[in-house]
Amino acid sequence: MIDLELRPAQEADFDAMWAIFSAHLEFGETYVFTPATSREAGHQYWLGAGVRSVVAASPTGRILGMYRMVPNQVGRGHHVANASYMVSPSAQGAGIGRLMGEHSLVEARSLGFLAMQFNHVVSTNAAAIGLWKKLGFSIVGTLPKAFRHKRLGYVDAYVMYQLLQDPDHWPTADE
Repeated sequence: MIDLELRPAQEADFDAMWAIFSAHLEFGETYVFTPATSREAGHQYWLGAGVRSVVAASPTGRILGMYRMVPNQVGRGHHVANASYMVSPSAQGAGIGRLMGEHSLVEARSLGFLAMQFNHVVSTNAAAIGLWKKLGFSIVGTLPKAFRHKRLGYVDAYVMYQLLQDPDHWPTADE
């Protein structure tokens, strides 16, 4: 496992974050954004109002991955977190995604989220699906042909979900 610091993303990190984001968009295999996505839209996605972003930085300060967390819905759905993750293509396979996944679950619980949902996990992304299952997520739905994969055409996407606390101990709906 690589030595990493997980810390809140800062404005100064955005160039490195943009490079990772852009690489994934160019690949066209895991995210709904296209390569035509503007830098401003990327900035809003990762560092916009209400977004909690975390970077995985090497001891030298190099950004090797990042994740973002937001409520999955507003109002009565605000207790469920949603998160997105990216690892630098040059650092994949080193355990960074797992470290960020574990960190995000701890963070979600500390922020009071009661569950976490991934809305659009591409069915061909076996590494991500395997990781999320190892971390306790289940596939709760399939969205047929919901993702336009750059090489494979239309493929399914999954909705994955995990309870973060025992529902018997959740606050009542109006608390």
